[in-house]
This record gives sequence, structure tokens and C-alpha cells, in this order.
Amino acid sequence: MFTDVQAFIRFLEQKGELVRVTAPVSHELEITEIADRLMKSGGPAVLFEHVIGKDFPVAIGLMATRQRMAWSLGVQDLEDIPNRLRKLLDIKLGGGILGLLSNVPKLKELIALPPKRVRTGVSQEIIWRGDEVDLNKIPVLKCWGLDGGPFVTLPLVITNDPETGEMNMGMYRMQVMSKNTTGMHWQRHKTGAKHLEKAKKLGKKLEVAVAIGGDPALIYAATAPIPPVPGINEYSLTGFLRGKSQEVVKGITVSLEVPANAEFILEGYIDPTEDWVTEGPFGDHTGFYTLEDLYPLFHVTAITMRRNAVYPATIVGRPPMEDAFMIETTERIFLVPAQLILPEIADYHLPPCGIAHNLVNVTIKKAYPGHAYKVANGMFGLGQAMFTKVAIVCDAGAAKPQNNLEFWHQALLHCEPGRDTVFTKGPTDVLDHSSREWSYGSKLILDGTIKTWEEGNPTPWAPAPPRDNLPQHEGILEQSQAGGGIWWVSLQKTRAHQGLELGTFLASTPEASGIRLIAIVDDETDVFDAEDAFWTLLNNIDPERDSSIVLGATGNVLVLDGSRKIAEEGFTRIWPPKIVMNPEIVERVDNRWDEYNIGMAKPKSPTGHKRKPKGEL
Repeated sequence: MFTDVQAFIRFLEQKGELVRVTAPVSHELEITEIADRLMKSGGPAVLFEHVIGKDFPVAIGLMATRQRMAWSLGVQDLEDIPNRLRKLLDIKLGGGILGLLSNVPKLKELIALPPKRVRTGVSQEIIWRGDEVDLNKIPVLKCWGLDGGPFVTLPLVITNDPETGEMNMGMYRMQVMSKNTTGMHWQRHKTGAKHLEKAKKLGKKLEVAVAIGGDPALIYAATAPIPPVPGINEYSLTGFLRGKSQEVVKGITVSLEVPANAEFILEGYIDPTEDWVTEGPFGDHTGFYTLEDLYPLFHVTAITMRRNAVYPATIVGRPPMEDAFMIETTERIFLVPAQLILPEIADYHLPPCGIAHNLVNVTIKKAYPGHAYKVANGMFGLGQAMFTKVAIVCDAGAAKPQNNLEFWHQALLHCEPGRDTVFTKGPTDVLDHSSREWSYGSKLILDGTIKTWEEGNPTPWAPAPPRDNLPQHEGILEQSQAGGGIWWVSLQKTRAHQGLELGTFLASTPEASGIRLIAIVDDETDVFDAEDAFWTLLNNIDPERDSSIVLGATGNVLVLDGSRKIAEEGFTRIWPPKIVMNPEIVERVDNRWDEYNIGMAKPKSPTGHKRKPKGEL
């Protein structure tokens, strides 16, 4: 059993899942381009031993496959975790709140292994204080060309509630501002932001510690949507996953307890009376840049580390990335708790193209009319699922939620637009660039279950076969009808409302026969790549605002406008560009690939061959 990053590195190396690169590489962009190619092609994790101008090696991609993610948690398959939970919690005892309450006594196993305080830990073998503190010696990555600077991408940010003392650990990106300060990307819904607000009301600074590295299971736990239940936190979740308590040690300059086996610990504080600082831009997990904004400033008072420390990092960007496997882990672990509330759920999946919060595919054991809407609305109320933008519900056994394109095709067989589609409103992720207002927008439910007579009975409909020779119209760049009832169109947008107008026109043509969804996407999208097209569409819509139901040749058609939104349409925010790697970095990595000696054929650049995004930040 490994409980720290370096032990996991050795394990992966023994399994043939990690390579060492001894050639000198830059922490600015070059590591990102190499890692992105490997993540998208299922390649190995990498330990970059010689990072130019830095004192420490970089490990990246440690959990960038489903198998490596499972190994990091000490299991052979991610399904082993929900299977263990099913044995712990008998979900057949009952549904809804009563079912949850009947299992509360069994939840004690989740808090039976709290952290264990030890006197010393390897994370404090070396200590930098005062003027010794220098974040610039650590190989913090600048990941993408338009990033505002280098960002810590795998930080385990630790705070205590100033009123209750309850510990929280979250993963919030941190832009290095100087040798001893960083930004702290605490979004409005995050627990760290709530702790800071409480500290402000109490008139005191908020102590903060940031662990980099440690037990791989703890790194995952920092991303998990843990419910606000006393005694259940990231340490106890890791204890449950590992079957043993996490060792923690008291900080050197803060009173917080920090992982004893981390690679680095950054200690310090945030002063809530200070003005916030400009943070960003940042190439985010959405695959788009998030723009500059104001966030708190973290002052580093000490850096502690183990001897011969390794800096673990990840990159985010166009999916799929390493975070897709962390999201899948959360999906599998929290399936069982979701079934305690909504026992009719058979399975669900968060496809990578939905970047965690834009899409959920759900199968249910349908028992009555309206059941799909009951489940979808219930899921909108489950923790971070409140950010979900599109929910698709099908009957259990009809299609696997994990097969995204097939799932959409199955849903459209039984979803008559207008009759079987519902819009609602709610919170959106603060990173959603297309919502009508910052962190507020609409949601779409597609009921793809077989209809009862009360719901209008099944509607006879057959999807169109693949077609070529599609009609041309103003602004169309490329279009694809690959079957299944979906018509993809990329648009060179030049005026307001052009997307919905184009979709409405196409729905009236004979080629719309057998089509139930016309999806308009931007001019940087490959309409022949379904996942690229879904990713763009889901990112670029506020569903209620950007849709229309049009009577087509063979029934109603749902038109979704996933083109960029402009001021002439009443969109007042800046529309961000998609992430694309700088051409000179793509060329550098192409030319140096054999020098890296990774042991696999050179993959294409995942973003370098895309159309260059238009516009600037």
C-alpha cells in the first residue's frame, strides 16, 4: 500500500505506467503540451527529472487513466468502491429520506478513521521561513499561452471554520503572484470562501495551509463533493478508502493540521481586510479560458518539504483530461448515496464532454408518468449537481449512460421536442461563460423514457440515416448528419440571432426528415467529431435562451444554438476563447519528441491542429 506520491510513482514505474524524462524541459507550456498528448492518447505518466531553472522534478499524469485512478485509491477497478458501499449501506431498506435515515448508523464507518496526529512528518524535513520562502524555486507550471502566470494545479487547500473549528480541504487553483504570495481561487459556492467571510466578520486573519502531494487518495478526496456532516471530511473519506487513518502534523507557523507525508506544505494566511487581487486568465477544465477576476491574496509564511521532493501537477483543458477520471471516481462513489435519496436511479454518468457540470446521463427504473422529471429535478438538488445544465433520462437497460452518443440517440427515439423537454432555472457554475448571468442560468431536461398513455404514448418516429449533400445557407462552414436524429452545423457567425435563425431554416428543409436535434456550433468545432461537438454545444448554451422548438418535416425539432453570443444579442460579458497551444510550442515538442525518449510514437497535438480561436482576452 502506498500513502505518498513517491511510493505511487515507484508503483507505476514497476507497472510500466510511468516513464522518466531526463531531457531538459520548460515548466512554461512545454510540459503541458507533452502531457496533453499523452493524456489524450492513453500514454504513461511522466516524471520530468530536469526542469530548466528549477530545483525539483515534476510528476504529471499520475491518475490520467481509469486504471491508474483505481490503483491510486488502492483498488483494481473503480466499481470496487461503490460495491463496498453497497455492502455497507443496504439501499434496499427504503427510499427517500427514510431510506437515508435508516442507514445513518452505518455511516459510522465513514468517520471511524479520523486523521492521526503525529509529532513529525517527512513533509517538514526541510523548512523555509521568512526570506527563504521562494515559490519561484518550485516548478509551478504555466500551462497555456494566455494564462496570467504559473498556477499550482493540484493544491490541497486546508482551512478551519473560524466559528466551529471544522476542517475543510478543497482543490482551488493558485496563481503565483510573487515569491511569497499567490491568488486563492475561492468561488462563491466554495467552503473556503465561507470560512474567509466568517473570519472577516470576526475581525481576524484566516490561517491557510496548502499541501502539494501526499496520499494519492487524499489528492482525490480534496476534489470530492463531501456533504457538510460533522466528522466527515477529506481526511475521513481517505481513511475510509485506505482502511487506515491519515497521519497529520501540526504546521510550523500555523495551528492547522497538515498531511505528514506531503511533498510540500505552503503555510500562511489570508487577510480579509486586504483588497483582492487580479487573478487569471487561466486555461480551465471547461476547455475555455476563464477571464481575469478579483480573488483573495494568500501570504506564504513558510514552505516545508520532504528531502528530494517531487512536485506533482496536473493540467486541465479540452476534455478528456486527467480530471475526467477524478470526476468518474466521484460519480461511482456517490452513485450509492444518490440511490439512497433517489432509489429509482439505475445508473448515471457525467461524460467528459460535459466537463462534470454541463451534462448528466441517467437511467431509471420508471414506475409512473413524470418519473423522469422527478429524478432529474431531484438530481439538481444533490450537492454540486445543482450546477448541471442538461439532464437526459432513459429507461434502465435501454442504453449505457457511459456511451454518450448512443445514449443521445436512444433518448431522441422517445423524446418529442416540446412535449418531452422541460426548462427550469437555477445556479450554474461560476466558470460557465454562456449563462445569462454570472452563476445563474437555465437547465434542460430531456425525457427519453418510453411514454405512458398519460404522457401521450410513444410517438412513431424513425431517425434519419447518414446523409451527404446537405443544404447550404448563409454562414454554414461544415455540417454532418451521421444518423441518430442529430444534425450538426458549424457557423461562421456575423450577426445577432444567426444561430437560431439558421436552425429554424434547416428544420423546414426536406433534409430535416428524421431529425429531432439541430445543433449549431461555433466555427472552431469539428462537427464530424461528436464529442468535440457536444463539448462546444454544452459549453456555449444557456438552454432556455438558446433553444427553439420548430415544426419540421417529421415532427418537432429542437434547435440549440451553441454559437458564440454577442453584445447585439444582449450578452454583456466577454466571450472567452477556446484553449489552443502556442504554435511554436507544438513545433518544439514535435521536433524534440524522440529526445524525450517516452517510448511511444509521437501523438498529434490535441489543440495544435484545431482552428485558431478568434478574439483576444
